[in-house]
Amino acid sequence: MRASKSFFQTLPWAVTTLLVFAALLRFGETALGGLPEGLANLLETLSNFSAVFLGIFIEAVPFLLLGTLASGLVEVFISREELVRWIPQRGVGSALAGSLLGLFFPVCECGVVPFARRLVRKGLPLSAGIALLLAAPVVNPIVIASTLAAFGVGPVFWGRLAGSLLIAFITGWIFSLAPPQEVLRDRSGLPLPPVMASLEPIAVPPLSQRFRQVLLIAADEFFEMGRFLVLGALLAAFMQTFIPQGGLLLLGQGAVLSVFVMIALAILLSVCSTVDAFIALAFTGTFTTGSNPAFLVFGPMVDIKSTLMFLRVFKPRAVLYLILLPFLMTAVLMIGLNLAGVWG
Repeated sequence: MRASKSFFQTLPWAVTTLLVFAALLRFGETALGGLPEGLANLLETLSNFSAVFLGIFIEAVPFLLLGTLASGLVEVFISREELVRWIPQRGVGSALAGSLLGLFFPVCECGVVPFARRLVRKGLPLSAGIALLLAAPVVNPIVIASTLAAFGVGPVFWGRLAGSLLIAFITGWIFSLAPPQEVLRDRSGLPLPPVMASLEPIAVPPLSQRFRQVLLIAADEFFEMGRFLVLGALLAAFMQTFIPQGGLLLLGQGAVLSVFVMIALAILLSVCSTVDAFIALAFTGTFTTGSNPAFLVFGPMVDIKSTLMFLRVFKPRAVLYLILLPFLMTAVLMIGLNLAGVWG
């Protein structure tokens, strides 16, 4: 634990040092009228790395903030009894309800992790929490609107929504068979015992005090999850900078291979679900039609930064299933639709 804290305390300084070094090289190039070839190549690589990292980080931070604010609001204003009354507690109904919660709580893949964890701790069934975690980044009003703007009402639009709902529902239902203590990382994420959960304060605090509590909870969760976001953005930037994407694009032909290539690109790019439809649109014509929904379904469920945040909440074995189940279902579904010629 001490090593982990030391690493995350060092990480911001390492990132800052890297960005400052790139800035100094750029200043030196301007002042000296040029740099030796080796330093010039290093400057170009660092500049690309910095630009990608900052792009991913700046894009994701507002949505992580929204997710942590939603988490604080849930903790302060929603009681366990209300969750139990509103959400089915078992099996199919629980997983289906979790799949649709994103329509009422529009959070992306960054903000949904702390939000889902808080709901589970308040008493949301684990199956509903898992389904929410996977479906909400797509099945929410903002992403539905952006996908509609990019592709219009058609096979890609419906394929994204239906595929996301189906995969999230099935994964949530599968996790309903597992005891929460085998899935969640520690007891701090488990639902409160019924006796404790039923103890409500006699006097309700003033509204101003409750909103202050919301902000304090949001700040704690923002900094807790933010460090994993930074690390995920760094890894995604590293992969985008040093792994040639042109090779992936050349491989992206055929009903089967194109789906796997677009899934790989979704992990590699790690873009926010609110804008990924416009990126997928750029690949139209280069890849098969069925590979675009694969990118749009799997990317919001699992990418580099969200995987690292999963590891903060779930045990490693559970995270492995959270990756493998959506991956296998996305691949089978989109390849099957490609081979069947459903996309036209």
